[in-house]
Amino acid sequence: MGKKEYSGARVLEIMTEAKRYNAWLSSLILKHAPQGTMMDIGAGVGTFAAVNVAKGYRVTCVEPDEQLRDHIRRKGLSVTASVNDIADESIDFIYALNVLEHVENDAETLSQWSKKLRQGGKMLIYVPAFKLLYSSFDQSIGHFRRYNKITLVRLMINAGIQVEKAAYADITGFFAALLFKCTDNGSGQINGKFLRLYDRMIFPLNRVLSFCSVFFGKNVYAVGTKRS
Repeated sequence: MGKKEYSGARVLEIMTEAKRYNAWLSSLILKHAPQGTMMDIGAGVGTFAAVNVAKGYRVTCVEPDEQLRDHIRRKGLSVTASVNDIADESIDFIYALNVLEHVENDAETLSQWSKKLRQGGKMLIYVPAFKLLYSSFDQSIGHFRRYNKITLVRLMINAGIQVEKAAYADITGFFAALLFKCTDNGSGQINGKFLRLYDRMIFPLNRVLSFCSVFFGKNVYAVGTKRS
């Protein structure tokens, strides 16, 4: 039997071209990461793990898709198929970018991730925001839901994480996603040329619109510390 390709692999490939967006996500990780070990859950093609390794962090990637794991290994990164392969209380920092929305039982899964953190370890979760924006794109790549600050914070608290910050992100992306939703033809396809244009010309506007992150954005993230 041949290898089964993750349904969002093409999206991951396209997203590697969003240089400014990815650079911002990398800065978000590094802003909150303590020294020590990292676990990149749903590492994809290893875009962020590679950056963090270059910064001197010890990173273990978790990626269930076999083809993507092969891609990560070719980058010389450490990768495993399941969080269950990681010892409990062995990781200083866990981050998961656009992963939890793919999991049907998100509460149970988040608690499982939390077990891998040392006491005092930190966790960063970044997910799509607002049910209003759910479209054929979400459906095509296996999103079960979108979140808001309240639902994400509640999940993290229930998983034993004391949340220190929660905010929306990508203000301009909210309007781009809303436009996609209003013109959705049901194909679930994103336009690579538009993504590159958005990344180059529109995404930088988020710097001047950052004050709006209290209220809305295309994504929402929360960061916190594992309670003793």
